Amino acid sequence: MDMKDEEQPPIQAAVRVRQSSLSVAVVDSDKAVAEASSGPVPNLHYDRPRAWWGCRHTLAFLGFLGFSTVYAMRVNLSVAIVAMVKSTSGSDDDKPSFANDSCPVPPGWGDSSNSNGKDGEFDWSETTQGLILGSFFYGYLFTNFPGGRAAEYFGGKRVLGLGVLLTAIFTVVSPVCAKVSTGLFVAVRIIEGLCEGVTFPAMNNLLATWIPPMERAKFSSLVFAGSQFGTVVTLPVSGWLCDSGFLGGWPSVFYVFGGLGLLWSIAWFLLVFDQPDTHPRISQEEKKYIQSYCTAKKSQPVSIPWMSLVTSLPMWCLTLVHFGQNWGFYTLLTELPTYLNNIQHFDMKSNGLVSALPYLIMWIFSLVYIRKLSMVIGIYGPMAGLVAMCFVDCDKTLAIVVLCIAVGLNGAIYSGYMCSHQDLSPNLAGTLMGITNTVAAIPGFVTPVVTGALTEEQTLSSWRAVFLISAGVYLVTNIGYLLFVPVTVQPWNDQSSSPEGEQKRY
Repeated sequence: MDMKDEEQPPIQAAVRVRQSSLSVAVVDSDKAVAEASSGPVPNLHYDRPRAWWGCRHTLAFLGFLGFSTVYAMRVNLSVAIVAMVKSTSGSDDDKPSFANDSCPVPPGWGDSSNSNGKDGEFDWSETTQGLILGSFFYGYLFTNFPGGRAAEYFGGKRVLGLGVLLTAIFTVVSPVCAKVSTGLFVAVRIIEGLCEGVTFPAMNNLLATWIPPMERAKFSSLVFAGSQFGTVVTLPVSGWLCDSGFLGGWPSVFYVFGGLGLLWSIAWFLLVFDQPDTHPRISQEEKKYIQSYCTAKKSQPVSIPWMSLVTSLPMWCLTLVHFGQNWGFYTLLTELPTYLNNIQHFDMKSNGLVSALPYLIMWIFSLVYIRKLSMVIGIYGPMAGLVAMCFVDCDKTLAIVVLCIAVGLNGAIYSGYMCSHQDLSPNLAGTLMGITNTVAAIPGFVTPVVTGALTEEQTLSSWRAVFLISAGVYLVTNIGYLLFVPVTVQPWNDQSSSPEGEQKRY
């Protein structure tokens, strides 16, 4: 007994050093863990594994490729629709009532914006095009919350993998459906939205399980930056495919990116696992490192503390900023190729390439890792850019520069509010993303309709209204996030939705 008492103080001191130091010590064995503390093992933290590549890196890399594929299947229509519809562009003489409010048509523009001289086959008005572009989000709206809960119960691997796989299948059949009827094409796009709605919540659940807090901003930014990378690749490639005549021109856009989604699904199901405990190839060093830090994330799903969520100011502010971010983002994502075609008169090849440049800058800026600073840059930068777009008039070069700055700065949000769901509640990371992304899906179908209604005449003043509305939404919705959304785990992360659990909050 005396010997044990003599050994105890140095061990307790070692534990205190481990818990208080900014750089944590390595625990050499399970025996040392047991001797160091009689409390929960997670109080002891392990150093980052020495290996430069681990299973969490594979998850992040495939997540990056997955979101690249997801956005490729989402944004391909933004370019393809320019080639699908009959052109309404003409010379200035065709538009005498607002000729002074339009950019002059360059010589050789002709009756079609397609550089191969082929006009589209669908006679869709601007309003109809807005409806088609937004139809994806009618489905997307309904599966974010169920997707988050499903990921918590059945695992993010299955939910995300099936979502992308089904989206790829419906993408491949889209050209046939469009030729059968406009209604069927809209229905397929809605189904694609239903399938893709689970992706962000499911990935959020996986990140909260696999990525320690100190690495979360970096890994989340890298994974979700795949959406920008996919956009950067898809827009110019889609323009080239539409112009080339390969597999019929615009249908190839759906065949190619849908096929990539199918290939990605195979790799995902083979290489990714829901938890470190179930991964057959993970090293013990990496497993202990992950489990020692991800202590706030339970292995089993928890009940939703609805009362606490409804009364949580950070949750309301997070939802609001997600809505505002998507309003501006979806306005440009879905309508930028149309603006460049109808206002600035870029041909099909140039349209895709130029549309991609702003998202290339956005991808670069998505690698910033500071929450509040990221949101100032990522929200108010695009806001200023949209206001500036009202003054570029017919200066093509200036328009592209401003768009690159506006959209590029927006990339900082991926290390801002996109990490906050995991910060506030690791146990409910998928559910929280499902809730906020459900509300944030509304701009996906509202903004194309609003833009289509405002830009029926395709004039400079009508597009100024579009830009100013988006800038105003950016301005208002980010204020609450900057003031009231912390980076700390909330008390309701561990509580039940039972009456007893709710009382613990108050």
